[in-house]
Amino acid sequence: MKLSIRDLIICSLFASVTAILAQISIPIPFTTVPLTMQVFAIMLCGMLLGSKLGFISQVIYLLIGAIGMPVFAQMRGGLGVLLGPTGGFLVSFPIAAFIVGYFSQKYKSKLSVILGMVLGLVIIYIIGTLQFCLITKVSFMSGIMACVLPFAFTDLIKIGLAYVIGSSIYKRVNIGIRTC
Repeated sequence: MKLSIRDLIICSLFASVTAILAQISIPIPFTTVPLTMQVFAIMLCGMLLGSKLGFISQVIYLLIGAIGMPVFAQMRGGLGVLLGPTGGFLVSFPIAAFIVGYFSQKYKSKLSVILGMVLGLVIIYIIGTLQFCLITKVSFMSGIMACVLPFAFTDLIKIGLAYVIGSSIYKRVNIGIRTC
């Protein structure tokens, strides 16, 4: 896989966008999982960059955070965050961006792209909730109550917003390989 300088710059920019949107963070009182704009960033990234570059941009984001730069929610960074209760959500970001990118590249209809975004969100929820449950030693149902239910409605709004904004950006600037 050969990447051009342009591809690397675009991936780095989208890793930065994710880091910036992670700082829009609202702590939820009954869970350790904060409400952030990261889901919006992941959906936008996959939609605009496609599967390969979307995946790479989120790997860059994770690597920057893993070495200790405070790019994760609430200005945190380090391996401890990735291995902690909310780390599964972060680790799922490249996979979700890949899925959204794949649907954006392969299918031309709005519904298919939005379906890809919903599938990406489900992947984030599954991986994130599983790690949350393993670390905190709670049941999967308790994990769903803490990690999914408080966020599902706002995350669906973020998906819609990402689609509308992503479509508008794509029409104006050719930064990726999205086809819808």
